[in-house]
Amino acid sequence: MIQRIASIARHTLKESVRERVLYNLVVFALLMFGAAILVGSISVGIEHIIIVNLGLSSISVFGLLMAIFIGITLVWKEIDKRTIFSILAKPVRRWEFILGKYAGLMLTLMINTAVMTVGFYLALFYAKGSLETGDLIVLQAIYFILLQLALVVGLALFFSCTSTPVLSAVFTFCLFVIGNLLGDIRWFGEETGSALVMSFTSVLYYALPNFGNFNVISQTAHGQPVAGYLIWSNTLYVLLYLTLILSASILVFEKREFK
Repeated sequence: MIQRIASIARHTLKESVRERVLYNLVVFALLMFGAAILVGSISVGIEHIIIVNLGLSSISVFGLLMAIFIGITLVWKEIDKRTIFSILAKPVRRWEFILGKYAGLMLTLMINTAVMTVGFYLALFYAKGSLETGDLIVLQAIYFILLQLALVVGLALFFSCTSTPVLSAVFTFCLFVIGNLLGDIRWFGEETGSALVMSFTSVLYYALPNFGNFNVISQTAHGQPVAGYLIWSNTLYVLLYLTLILSASILVFEKREFK
């Protein structure tokens, strides 16, 4: 079982590496780091804040683009090219296929995030002339970005099992935007004073993935560490939500008929 999932994950990783979008996004991310160095050298006294903000924002944005635009084709591509028949003809269960695809894309994102993290620290070292122990706080924000991407990949994979790439991209992006606004949506419901609206916004708040929980870039840029309980609670939150999303993806894929 594990070998089959690992084999699908490796194949997904190789396919993702061959996608030109990966190289383009990494290049753009490195250009952002160059811009961070330039702006930091102009702005006296706030080089660290600017570089951390731009660097982490670049990692987050480009990671999000990779997660969505590769994730939405994970299953659809296999169906469109009809390679799904040869895959499922082998002793590979459908749930193993889904988990393997997910693991492969997450491995791709982790590798690209690691590359961009190295580029970020090189930019920081160039601007400051040295690195300090306090700079390791940035790794907490990067971990939160990976948690965020793990949820995005799960959503993209689910929609990839149920819809076309275009609609999958729209649905995933819309959920990401709404997920970042859930706190405001809940506040709006409370401010209306309507029990019906409050109930509706509360359901949205708890049912949809809350991406606002992972927004710690500004906090990290000012050298403030993330509280330990937030790290553990967000990790458990993502594991629980991923279990639900991947289970739903497997159920949908198990019932799907291919022609």
